[in-house]
Amino acid sequence: MTEPTTDWRTELETIAHTERLLVALDFDGTLAPLQDDPMQSRALPESVAAITRLAALPATIVAYVSGRSLPDLRIIGEHDDSSKVWLAGSHGVEYWRPADAVVTEPEEADESHERELLARLNAEAKRLVEGFEGAWIEDKTVGFALHTRLTPPDIAEGVQGVIDALVAREAPGWRRRPGHNLIEYSYRHEGKDAAVARLREQTGATAVLFAGDDVTDEDALSSLQEHDLGVRVGPGETSARVRVADAHEFAELLSALADLRAS
Repeated sequence: MTEPTTDWRTELETIAHTERLLVALDFDGTLAPLQDDPMQSRALPESVAAITRLAALPATIVAYVSGRSLPDLRIIGEHDDSSKVWLAGSHGVEYWRPADAVVTEPEEADESHERELLARLNAEAKRLVEGFEGAWIEDKTVGFALHTRLTPPDIAEGVQGVIDALVAREAPGWRRRPGHNLIEYSYRHEGKDAAVARLREQTGATAVLFAGDDVTDEDALSSLQEHDLGVRVGPGETSARVRVADAHEFAELLSALADLRAS
């Protein structure tokens, strides 16, 4: 795997002038520094300003592509029905689009059995983590997540093993996604690669810029086409062509993209 470049200004030149641009962005760790309380996460003001400029430009679509459930993503994204920003929540299971976006929705499958199983496992997982310092379960639309950011490292591994064993026993077909001090379990297997592909098709984008900071973002980063641009925010092995140090430098990149796109 080739080490990505940090010279992102050169890489922006080509994609900024594509005919129809999709800017697809992970939220936590990419637009917003990671928080101990996930619901306190908010995008940096500089990123918000750049996104507002980009979304207002012709033939330019901005989308948040997140593992967060759609309701939570709308809260942390300070997103209302007047927003021009598209949303893909739960790794591409849930979607929100501006009122003037015309798209065809796929038929929804009957998930009653999976939802019943989720309710039971969610309750059992919450019972199992009681007493483990700092560990807690986050409700998700199609699964749940175990958070251990505030758990001592020698305890975190043990509680992860307990919940891993529960899901392996009761729901072996579920998808397991590790992240920054969390593990997410889901009965749906969509990844951010599928979300980006669906957004590309529905927006008619001729090129995509996707940015993310975590293992779950690599699904999308590794799926990008030659004329797209992947950006990894922070450290870690990656398929991205560009790396920036943190959310603050990524805000600079977004601002520069808005300048180039406007010109």
